[in-house]
Amino acid sequence: MRTKAFLFLTFLLFNTVSCNQNAKEKSNRLYIIATTNIVADAVKQIVGERAEVISLMGAGVDPHLYKVSQGDIQKLSEADIIVSNGLHLEGRMNEVFDRLQNKTIIKLSDGAEPDKLLQINQQNYDPHFWFDVMIWKSAIIYLSKQLMSIDTANAEFYQNNTKQYITKLDILHHWINEQYSKVVPQKRILITAHDAFSYYGKAYQLEVLSLQGISTLSDFGLNDIDRLTHTITSRKVKSIFVETSISSKTIESIVENCNRKNHLVSIGGSLYSDALGTSDSETGTYIGMLKYNTQTIAQAIK
Repeated sequence: MRTKAFLFLTFLLFNTVSCNQNAKEKSNRLYIIATTNIVADAVKQIVGERAEVISLMGAGVDPHLYKVSQGDIQKLSEADIIVSNGLHLEGRMNEVFDRLQNKTIIKLSDGAEPDKLLQINQQNYDPHFWFDVMIWKSAIIYLSKQLMSIDTANAEFYQNNTKQYITKLDILHHWINEQYSKVVPQKRILITAHDAFSYYGKAYQLEVLSLQGISTLSDFGLNDIDRLTHTITSRKVKSIFVETSISSKTIESIVENCNRKNHLVSIGGSLYSDALGTSDSETGTYIGMLKYNTQTIAQAIK
């Protein structure tokens, strides 16, 4: 089945590229495809209106489970630049990237300092590094340098935008630390559906626990539910959180289990983990998303 899928993907790529040879001529602006809307926001902060930026995945989309469509392949084949998160966040897209010849593909993870990345095992790292604002800042600087080297005509514009954005990220990092300084250490426990917040916990001194592993493809069973239920009841945790890109059923089952054990726990809110909100909402940008998450968590765990 894997061989058939690979051959079909090759056919789609060949057919799409052939069709695009007769497509209408694009404007002089760079055409940049970003995998997730978190990545797309990073690109937009640098290029502004000087390039066209399209996100393959929109609000509420889980990149761990995302399947590439024929429309996606067409967009990727037409792109001047493709920007991805890296570290296998977009696991099912890697075969597509491998088949795209002569394409400039920028991985934001290449801009992160290796010793700052959280290792899962000898070969893999946690891909959710955007939850540490300082690591994301390094990735932004790297992305900016890559874009400036490609689009030299707009390099000064990109550099100025990057400087302004870096200042905003520094302010955001300080602001997040301020919010948690108001929460006593023993209450700084963040419990979510899957393990997307480890960088956030390490950066801002929260203990992070989850039902599933790094990927939403990870399996979990009754033992995992019992383990988390025991932790919540024994430590008298009062709020746990669902995620916008994952079904809330598993966390709701944990709440029911705790309530049956005479420990009242509530859902403290819905957090943005692997995707931003809609573009017209306060959570439609990276900074807006992190502010919303931080306010939601800090308020619920106090």
